[in-house]
Amino acid sequence: MIELEKIFTNRKQLVKYVSEISPWLQNINASSIMGGISQADRHLQDIDPIKYCRTRNFLNGKVTKLSPYIRHGILTLDRLRNEALALCKDPEQIEKFIQELAWRDYWQRIYQRHPKYIWDDIESYKTGFQADEYEDELSEDIATANTGVACIDQFIETLLQTGYMHNHTRMYVAAYVVHWRRIKWQAGAKWFLHHLIDGDPASNNFSWQWVASTFSNKPYIFNLDNVRKYAHAEINTNSTDNAVLDDSYETLTLSLFPNKGMKQ
Repeated sequence: MIELEKIFTNRKQLVKYVSEISPWLQNINASSIMGGISQADRHLQDIDPIKYCRTRNFLNGKVTKLSPYIRHGILTLDRLRNEALALCKDPEQIEKFIQELAWRDYWQRIYQRHPKYIWDDIESYKTGFQADEYEDELSEDIATANTGVACIDQFIETLLQTGYMHNHTRMYVAAYVVHWRRIKWQAGAKWFLHHLIDGDPASNNFSWQWVASTFSNKPYIFNLDNVRKYAHAEINTNSTDNAVLDDSYETLTLSLFPNKGMKQ
């Protein structure tokens, strides 16, 4: 077995080495996300938990982007919580921030207790369709950001180029894959884990199951108006370019789940 190099004088040298030993990455740019303890500490100093709670759903909101460092054990949830609490006078000011950390811990505990839940449907779909009515594999147009749905393609392109996605766009893309394209959540979850630098099996897969409705009481869907509410100017939310999303929740529900009389 060949021993891999571990010490590099700079990041450019590291990127070149990884590219040389990974020919399948030849046409993919290195992510702008920097690893290491010093980078984690730098990002940690920049958090604003109060603003996070007010803006977290907006695609240009004040999210921490610390998930890669949590995923790879550089930063603990306990430390992040304590740092956040030190920045506010009243813990209730950052209740949503703490809740998100708690959810991450919860997913890990579920994974530890029920490891099969990671890839098996915990419950049946609540969409009016059976599991065998969903496609097993992700389609090529989704994998390459060529769906023809402008905002979805932009979100996927960000994933492919950076290895990161805002949590809200992860939900949008997951819903599109499972409900608009009727593809099993497992295919989407595997795809995300392949690209996400912060890809954690517990957080990732249970979130996909939540969207799919195999670990929630109803499927998660969205419409173009919702994207417009939270997107910024660089996201294409033109109706013509996103026609399949441009409808009311009632109409989309009837279209996506014709066998199930659900109300959104």
